[in-house]
Amino acid sequence: MFTRLMTSLRRALIGVLDWITRHTRGFTVANIVTQAGIIVTGGVVRLSGSGLGCSSWPQCEPGRFTPEFHPETWFHPAVEFGNRMLTFVLAAVALGVAIGIWRSRPELKWWGLVPGVGIILQAVVGGITVLVDLHPLLVAPHLLLSTALVWYSVWLALSYRRAPRRQGASVIWHQRAIALNVAVILFLGALTTGAGPHSGDAEATDRLALDPELIARVHAASVWLFLGLFALLVWRIRRDRSVGDSDEVRKAWVVLAAVTLAQGAIGYIQYFTGLPEWLVALHLAGLGVFAAAHSASHFLLKTSRNA
Repeated sequence: MFTRLMTSLRRALIGVLDWITRHTRGFTVANIVTQAGIIVTGGVVRLSGSGLGCSSWPQCEPGRFTPEFHPETWFHPAVEFGNRMLTFVLAAVALGVAIGIWRSRPELKWWGLVPGVGIILQAVVGGITVLVDLHPLLVAPHLLLSTALVWYSVWLALSYRRAPRRQGASVIWHQRAIALNVAVILFLGALTTGAGPHSGDAEATDRLALDPELIARVHAASVWLFLGLFALLVWRIRRDRSVGDSDEVRKAWVVLAAVTLAQGAIGYIQYFTGLPEWLVALHLAGLGVFAAAHSASHFLLKTSRNA
């Protein structure tokens, strides 16, 4: 009886593992979506002033893992607790990615563990952020880590499906200069957020000791530099195509150009309209899309010999 039960359980487990392996590509795409989605939900937490809706971590309140709702104070705890619960969705997806890649692409098996490790780091950084009352020096790394995970998740998904890279002369150093520029853009964007008015909680008023207008202008200048470098890169590769039948190279740089211009437009509009919450939320959503678009472009524009 016991042997039969163990055999049934083993078959069920193998069936689940086989199903995950068959759908690994879907898990890699879901990983991108959920990693970008947590940026948006984290932004909603901050913009709604719900950052301390749960006053403790890993518990929501001392002695309780769930919030205690009251008619007059239900909103902020619900928003913050909901954002925390999404971490379990990310963890489930990351586990699927790790299992699927481990079983189907052994040469990438260690890389498939990175999203899961990143989620653990995010949880720790997020918890410390709550414990120090949303200090901006920790809120900024929390945002940057999420953005880095989006970038990496796109790279992993393209690597998994062996996406066709570019035919043509190498522009690797040009790409590296742009990648460095992107890192600067994201860093300055986080500083701009840390110096701005949206602290994440009505009582958490500490902001970075920076001139918000000055840091916003420096951030904008870094974007203009990116546009110049990117335009030059597109000119250099304008006639190149992907290896094989499908031409993903042109799609990659067209999408990145469109996303960058849209993000720039949103940034300027929110700057001149006093940073309305809905525009800031849209800009945060665009942050994840920008990171994903640059990652895809960086991957696909490499030649196969630079892979």
